[in-house]
Amino acid sequence: MRHIIIGNGVAGTTAAEQIRRSDPDAFIRIITAEPFPFYSRIRLPAFLAGETDEKGLIIRSPEWYETNRIELSLSTPVTAVDPAARVITTSSNEKIPYDRLLVSTGAHCFVPPLPGADMEGVFSLRTLEDAISIRNYIAKSKKQVAVIGGGVLGIEAGFGLMRAGCHITVIEVLSRLLPKQMDPEGAALLQLHLASMGFVFHIGIAPAAIIGAERAEAVVLADNRRIECGAVIISAGIRMNLSLPKELGMTIDQGLVVNDRMETGVEDIYAAGDLIQHDGHCYGIWPAAEQQGEIAGINMAGGSAEYRGTTMSNTLTVAGVDIFSAGDIDAEGKRESVVVSDREKFIYRKLVMDQNVISGAILLGDIKDRRKIMKAIDEKTDISSIKSRLGRWDLSTL
Repeated sequence: MRHIIIGNGVAGTTAAEQIRRSDPDAFIRIITAEPFPFYSRIRLPAFLAGETDEKGLIIRSPEWYETNRIELSLSTPVTAVDPAARVITTSSNEKIPYDRLLVSTGAHCFVPPLPGADMEGVFSLRTLEDAISIRNYIAKSKKQVAVIGGGVLGIEAGFGLMRAGCHITVIEVLSRLLPKQMDPEGAALLQLHLASMGFVFHIGIAPAAIIGAERAEAVVLADNRRIECGAVIISAGIRMNLSLPKELGMTIDQGLVVNDRMETGVEDIYAAGDLIQHDGHCYGIWPAAEQQGEIAGINMAGGSAEYRGTTMSNTLTVAGVDIFSAGDIDAEGKRESVVVSDREKFIYRKLVMDQNVISGAILLGDIKDRRKIMKAIDEKTDISSIKSRLGRWDLSTL
């Protein structure tokens, strides 16, 4: 059985591992447009900070692929797939046959139509190649960096560059930082803490343009304020890499639609990772991509497994601050909740409740209760008899 995997991120690599575990004799080949083996995107800010090098980011060494008899083709974009002939074509016009195919092409950074966004000195951060370009440029430019986007990736990129000696200004069009993980009160406390570290923030205002004579020199805000800088990092979310699925006529909604077996609807073609949509959900988080890759690998190897979704949760360290966020964080304050905060210690805790179960949580600065809370969310634990304890943040009986 010939298994071809397009994309060597966590979904594709996990699928390859699972196929090899299930079928010792299968032929497995991973094909990726990137020039590096599987590496940690999560640690790219550490690379920006100069705390690790390219080798330190690699999760699967060339020896691992050799040991597991997995062929790896780097710097090899796939340009076409012919499902009838069961052949893929690469940019070098190589024709590669397959019996089963996994599409795990992930996503790319969204760059909004902002005047000056294509100027020299303007970057996004998604790949190791991006990080190398940023680090090389910062080494020879002014140390003022403007980050457009106050989500996790923007803050982490800024913190990495801050550790490299840069001064960081964050511009966020929405009303708070980390809008997917934080409610207004938690975000305000996080912003206060980050400001004490040296971050400068402009919240609730849009950038109007990036300007400069030959390269980026400033970001102009919607109210005409000018933020001087030597480089700009745009962190405005991601967009799924859907060109191949579209060419194949696959079902596209928000993402590439798959069933519980990670099947795309085209015979023997599976998909997993950041480009997919399952049961109406697009996850874009590492744990979901890993689980999806495992399910796809089992089924490609002839097994029978079903994906039941992933509870949206993040355990993060953002600029040195531990954060846990899961489920419905109730940013609008419409649900019953328990909130305990300590502004002096920059600690914020929140449990969101819905019909006597915990439906979501935020932990900022102290995340030791995250596993207990996550278990309660996943198992829909009945909390009706312990609500008064939870109100005092006594989780001993949870």
